[in-house]
Amino acid sequence: MATALTTSGSRRTAVPAALPQIADPSKISPKDARALGKLFFEQLQVLEEGTHEHQYARNTLIEMNLSLVQYAARRFRNRGNGQMEDIIQVGTIGLIKAIDRFELSREVEFTTFAIPYIVGEIKRFFRDTTWAVHVPRRLQELRVTLAKTKEDLSRILDRDPTVAELATHLDISEEEVIDGLVAANGYTAGSIDLPISSENNDAGATYADTTGGLDPGMELVENIHALAPLLADLEDRDREIVQMRFGQEMTQSQIGEHLGLSQMHVSRLLTRILAKLRHGMLNQN
Repeated sequence: MATALTTSGSRRTAVPAALPQIADPSKISPKDARALGKLFFEQLQVLEEGTHEHQYARNTLIEMNLSLVQYAARRFRNRGNGQMEDIIQVGTIGLIKAIDRFELSREVEFTTFAIPYIVGEIKRFFRDTTWAVHVPRRLQELRVTLAKTKEDLSRILDRDPTVAELATHLDISEEEVIDGLVAANGYTAGSIDLPISSENNDAGATYADTTGGLDPGMELVENIHALAPLLADLEDRDREIVQMRFGQEMTQSQIGEHLGLSQMHVSRLLTRILAKLRHGMLNQN
């Protein structure tokens, strides 16, 4: 493919001849970005990943659509958790994920497709930075309810209410109250750099010295176990499509040839199947 060269500072990036040279993509208006986006997405699908040309197309799409991140971030400006720079940064991660997963065969505008990814990353940022450990949303909400109820009953009883009294007042079981109280311990955490309280701790050992490292494979194992029953519930053809797309890494066109379907039909089926699996995974948390 013939290419032109554009210069940004001291770096030179190959530009596909089919694409315009844009000196500052971040200054492109949202309206123009939508028009140019289709052209850049078309090239992104045919360019070889890892080449300078592919990098130019992908980076330009990111910079042209940063206004989407700004738009989504404004919804969270009064949350008080973290600086706006952090929100923009995690929102940009969502934008990049959307660009990497978007296909022109989808019957939606890229802006409609990207906003949920951007907002999802920002919400995940707030969730992860607010709670010291991951706690299910049901227990997070129960913690707030218990805190308010304890305060109200303490004024009435002139003492801290018991678990049984909290359960009766909220019309829930004592086990649920206990779960909520235990979950509240996940809201804040002490520093693992504090020294261990022990008479024999002459060396000044800390809790961090006694903890193991994180196993990066654990989350993958958990996700696989959670996904297995959802895959088993799929219809045979849907399960075969997932296997071909992600197990055998076949393209949508190859899957269509194998099943006697059009590439667009395969794309719609994949979108429906993945939405069903995603919904099932979210409902398990």
